[in-house]
Amino acid sequence: MKISEYVETLAREGELLAETAERAGTEAPVPTCPGWRVTDLLRHTGAVHRWAAGYVTDGVLEPGPFPDAPELAGAELLAWYREGHEALVRALAEAPADVQCWTFLPTAAPSPLAFWARRQAHETAVHRMDAEAALGALYSPVTPEFAEDGVDELLTGFHARPRSRMRTEEPRVLRVRAADTGAVWTVHLSAEPPRTVSGDTGEPADCEVIGTASWLYETLWNRLPLMGPGVSGDESLARRWAETAGIG
Repeated sequence: MKISEYVETLAREGELLAETAERAGTEAPVPTCPGWRVTDLLRHTGAVHRWAAGYVTDGVLEPGPFPDAPELAGAELLAWYREGHEALVRALAEAPADVQCWTFLPTAAPSPLAFWARRQAHETAVHRMDAEAALGALYSPVTPEFAEDGVDELLTGFHARPRSRMRTEEPRVLRVRAADTGAVWTVHLSAEPPRTVSGDTGEPADCEVIGTASWLYETLWNRLPLMGPGVSGDESLARRWAETAGIG
């Protein structure tokens, strides 16, 4: 996907998150984030947006902490969230293509700007699902291309890091297939961080997960249960994913 497409998606998803949060009410519980209310969701996402924008705007080369979220509620919190979201969209849209700044998934995109546009588009889309869960609404659709990209970022980026808790005592193979886009990932599981290869390597899979890219996006990011006819083989691997593969 192009950087401009990520920025357009970020703009749309962030506004939808705010609209949905407003409808749900800031005190509504968020079932997809146990222990959170919509207030926590807005504070977290608003802080992440400001954190990301700071790297791009100021060209920060070293990692830093999230900014503190203010103790706001209701309409004031929503206004604070929208302000940070709009500033992030503006920062990404106006940044030079060759901006240099810190990133934390260096193989996930061809440039720092592409990384932050991609990461924040998915960060916001996933948390928009959380707002919809708080409202009790069906998840708004994303394009198959964007969903496939989000699955790829998760499997080849996040779960390649040492902090991934998705481990198995013995080597196992999990294969993931997007039925509508044709994308395939082969995930090698072991006592080490998962190692994901794009494509079908031809080796037998202990568990296979197949569905539309959108369904894979929602389930692998743990916003829907990973179960049903799309899961075949050793379903204990799917259960382990649900239990350990959450991204904090």
